Amino acid sequence: MIERYSRPRMKSIWSEENKFHQWLKVELAVCEAWAELGEIPREAIPRIKKASFDLDRIAHFLKVTHHDMTAFLNSVAESLGEESRFIHLGLTSSDVWDTALGLQLTQAADILAEDVAELISVLQNRAIEHKHTIMMGRTHGVHAEPTTFGLKMALWAEEMKRNAQRLAEARNGIAVGKISGAVGTYATVPPQIEEIACTSLGLSPAPISNQVVQRDRHAHFLTTLAIIAGSLEKFATEIRGLQRTEVREAEEPFEEGQTGSSAMPHKRNPELCERVCGMSRLVRGYALVSMENIALWHERDISHSSAERVILPDSCLALDYMLSIFTSVMKGLKVYPESMRRNIELTQGLCFSQRVLIALINKGLTREEAYRMVQHNAMEAWQNSNSFLALLRSDELITGKLDGYELEALFDYDYYLKNVDTVFDRLGLSAGGARAEGRQS
Repeated sequence: MIERYSRPRMKSIWSEENKFHQWLKVELAVCEAWAELGEIPREAIPRIKKASFDLDRIAHFLKVTHHDMTAFLNSVAESLGEESRFIHLGLTSSDVWDTALGLQLTQAADILAEDVAELISVLQNRAIEHKHTIMMGRTHGVHAEPTTFGLKMALWAEEMKRNAQRLAEARNGIAVGKISGAVGTYATVPPQIEEIACTSLGLSPAPISNQVVQRDRHAHFLTTLAIIAGSLEKFATEIRGLQRTEVREAEEPFEEGQTGSSAMPHKRNPELCERVCGMSRLVRGYALVSMENIALWHERDISHSSAERVILPDSCLALDYMLSIFTSVMKGLKVYPESMRRNIELTQGLCFSQRVLIALINKGLTREEAYRMVQHNAMEAWQNSNSFLALLRSDELITGKLDGYELEALFDYDYYLKNVDTVFDRLGLSAGGARAEGRQS
């Protein structure tokens, strides 16, 4: 569905050719397991291992059978001749489909894990680079107190580290196979076959199954992908906010010759970040479908199958693409410390209101008294764009508690940086112990 956004490695995993290749791997692993138990002549295995399939022949058979597994088996049989009778011995379609799907999903998960690791590295490097680049922290979109751009990047890096852990856990959940026959009773294929075949494929046997591997596993995987996509949307939304013309504290890369609008030549839009946000909605929708796939009739139906043919490859392809473009955004992100400092000073010192509040409390005022005194001056500064410090200096109630020197000392941006090193040490991000570029004092 989103093939135009896919990258070659991930695209190849979800190709028809690779799907049938994984099916054949499962069939051959089961044949070898049967041979190990003495049910298939050992001398037949070398010939069986030469089995192959032809995509055109599968398509031909599918027109007749309307069943992709039987179409596949017909094509494989053509490549083998007499030994074809050993292929699919005792199996049901889902034994092959679900086990092969486990192989595809683990392949996809490994690529996504590499993508996540690369983004973590980029975010950590940007965090160190801007460790002390002071900027305004905002709550509700409104100026709060100063923070640093490095802390913002470190926060994102830690979130992606949690996502890496979630992805590893979800990979373990879908790295399973099921070779238990119709409705999962092992009546036509003993548990030893499942154990031998799954071990050779690098999968764990599902401890119990019915006719399918249970779809809570796949839902766990896709909801994990949706959480990762949600993190990317969160980060991208922040960059979009910081790129607004009135703010312009950060900006996604804009290449030579790129255009932002067909009508307005001046436009430099955060289109990559907007793309990430839009595709995150898609992955969330797929995750919802995966949860609806958990409930199947009795030992199985195939209501999940048609949906999975879309949601599993598309979710992996989409997230791979999103991670790729967002990592490139972060590598080339333009950061404007001067704009950050200018924006901090827009409210003429209002960000120090809590420091003044605490200082008055420390002088013996109740919190309520101190809050009213500070807020009175803060609202005056808001309404009339006056200097907050100047207003405090002219307020006798304030100066009766804090002299001019004490007030001046409270208006110090370095106060907000005093524990940055501690946070970075806690995160293991103090590479070389050097203070990063961009510090504003």
